[in-house]
Amino acid sequence: MLNDTRTPAELKQALDGSFAHPSSGRRWAGVLVSALVVTTLVACGSNVKLDDVPVADRTGTDVSTMAQGGGSAAAGAADQRGVSGVEVAGGDVAQPTAMARTVYFDYDSFEVRAEFAPTLEAHAKYLAANSRRRVALEGHTDERGGREYNLALGQKRGEAVRRALSLLGVSEAQMEAVSFGEEKPAVVGFDEAAFAKNRRVELTYR
Repeated sequence: MLNDTRTPAELKQALDGSFAHPSSGRRWAGVLVSALVVTTLVACGSNVKLDDVPVADRTGTDVSTMAQGGGSAAAGAADQRGVSGVEVAGGDVAQPTAMARTVYFDYDSFEVRAEFAPTLEAHAKYLAANSRRRVALEGHTDERGGREYNLALGQKRGEAVRRALSLLGVSEAQMEAVSFGEEKPAVVGFDEAAFAKNRRVELTYR
């Protein structure tokens, strides 16, 4: 260790001289610039709000949060994430004629009613005997509520029928739940009779 015999005044003068030296000045300027850049990046990174990012559906239309036009039964349960309208082939495919192919639902509900248990049992037996057949479970709603909410509710109805068939032994590979929301009403009308016919899942074979 070296002993510096300079007086305090001499040491102060030497330090002042080193800060005034051009190379030392550049070094300290570099340190200050680096610190400023780091501070700026940290400040920018902490203010990003992902909640403000819009979500778009497959048609390119912005999707807002689900409308509250329905009731309370499915308002929290019908989640619009991952929901999309799907075109399903079936018009030129032979459909079973001996079985009812529609399951109806109560207003703002995706609970399968007990009266449709025999219908689902018949379809489960048919699918078990015809393992190469596939069925689309097309969820529909009446026109009350927003478009996005109804797409979500239609999907929930399709999924409810899928779960019921799965419990009856149908292979998951044979089923696909899709949603059309309010876009394809079975009956055009604005009364409860029409609404009741539109709250449904149709089983379409392909």
